[in-house]
Amino acid sequence: MEADKAEHELTPASAFVSRSFLKAESAVYAALGLILVLASLLGIGSAGEALWNAARGYGSAELLVTTIDRLLFALMIVEILHTVRVSFRSGTLVGQPFLVVGLIASIRRVLVITLETTQASGPGKWTPDSQTIVNAHMLELAVLGGLILILVLSIYVLRRSEQIADASGST
Repeated sequence: MEADKAEHELTPASAFVSRSFLKAESAVYAALGLILVLASLLGIGSAGEALWNAARGYGSAELLVTTIDRLLFALMIVEILHTVRVSFRSGTLVGQPFLVVGLIASIRRVLVITLETTQASGPGKWTPDSQTIVNAHMLELAVLGGLILILVLSIYVLRRSEQIADASGST
């Protein structure tokens, strides 16, 4: 028993190294957070510009999809920033925000594929090459649909298991 206790005690050198690594980790998290904030602000600005151009273009579908795509990109960055903040605060990596980021990324891709497919299959644009593109996009949409379903179910199961753990811990 005493050997286990002595094994867990830190020497002054190992305590110094541990504090140094903790400070370095905190500095990296702070730098990463700052970069993510700047990236999200640029994404929001870009979305605002795209929305302005869509308004001037009388609601161009392509510009509206671009606006939504850029807003979802900014939302992904904010979710990643949230994950960094929670990880910094708790010292552990939390999985649920990554599932949300994956869900948002999948939805973004579905929007982009939908726009590309409508452009490739527009009137007067139908060629054997566009048929190949549409077929590839349909396959990708099917895979993304399955991925979105799996991500939604994973988020549900994770939240449900947290609720059950909280309920059992409080009784």
